[in-house]
Amino acid sequence: MQYNFNEIIDRKKNFSAKYDERMKKFKTDAVIPLWIADMDFKVAEPIQEAILTRAEQGIYGYTTRPDSYYEAFCTWQKNRNSWDVDKSLISFSPGVVPTLSVIVREFTSKYDKVLIQTPVYPEFYEVVEAWGRTVIENQLVESDGKYSIDFDDFEEKLKERPSIFILCSPHNPIGKIWTKSELERMTELCRRYGVLIISDEIHSDLLLWGNKHIPTASISKESSEITITCTSATKTFNLAGLQASFAIFPDAEKKELFDSFWRGLDIHRNNCFSLVAIEAAYRQGSEWLEQLLRYVEGNILYVRDYCAKHIPEIKPNLPDSTYLVWLDCRELGMSNDELNRFMVQDAGLGLNDGNAFCRGLNGYMRLNAACPRKTLETAMYQLSKAVESITNKNNYGRVQ
Repeated sequence: MQYNFNEIIDRKKNFSAKYDERMKKFKTDAVIPLWIADMDFKVAEPIQEAILTRAEQGIYGYTTRPDSYYEAFCTWQKNRNSWDVDKSLISFSPGVVPTLSVIVREFTSKYDKVLIQTPVYPEFYEVVEAWGRTVIENQLVESDGKYSIDFDDFEEKLKERPSIFILCSPHNPIGKIWTKSELERMTELCRRYGVLIISDEIHSDLLLWGNKHIPTASISKESSEITITCTSATKTFNLAGLQASFAIFPDAEKKELFDSFWRGLDIHRNNCFSLVAIEAAYRQGSEWLEQLLRYVEGNILYVRDYCAKHIPEIKPNLPDSTYLVWLDCRELGMSNDELNRFMVQDAGLGLNDGNAFCRGLNGYMRLNAACPRKTLETAMYQLSKAVESITNKNNYGRVQ
């Protein structure tokens, strides 16, 4: 069937964090929210039907997890990524961030170091520091909007003997898909220095422009032995509110250590709706996903072209994956605080502050392009008018 991603849906009526938390985050409701990474699109029809059918049963008690749930995930990975996943080494978790947090807690000791690559998803800092561990950073190198790994620095940081390396693959916020050679080099260095890799692959289905994802654990037998993979259908199919994810372990001992933590909290089951929604997504969601990706590509190109024509001071990147656009706003000449105030107060936009992705970074914002085109058109128009206003003020103040 043909899906309508242009449909404007009033999310203020469904307790959406993206909309209802605007006052908390931006101190005003008068912003177009293009921040938190979920989509303003209805989910695939087979997912809606699975949830409605389950709801009509009228009983929502404790829910067991059938083999078909994991089999759907394994089949998806095999078909899309040529990755054979051992079903016996998969664990349930409420989400990828909780998975990362528990791994840091259970697989490291207090004051241990954890390596991350910045700019990166802010929760990478938070799940490390929440347990009294120390973040060390391998900062990615930017050149003309493209990012690469400083492997000399990466190895130097490994010499500090971090317990784990949290890899973001594909990378959020820059949308980079790591090449096989990059993954091979990172995994070989981590193996050499005895560092466990935690590969966050939650964005791995949101592939643009025909790009392909390579699961870190699939690179080689050696990489599979040192990699824990964290992923979910929730980002791909806009199901974050159902809270369910997968963690794939290299061996039974690590899986048991992880599972024992959740058993201590008596958290080991899906809720009844996430169970059917995720299985339906993996078995029947491909058609919706392919249409979504083409639509998101169009939105990202719209942002790029609009900025080039109307706001040359702002330079969006062209991500390999995700629906997130990394905006280089340094030519506006603002401090980070000034840039945030400008986006909220002058442009009326609720974006993510780039400083949260790399502490001390100035001049960047993250924009979520997973919304109807009309919303994006309004947002970009507001941004262009705001930039035009400050440009005119600056020009007016100059001596002619």
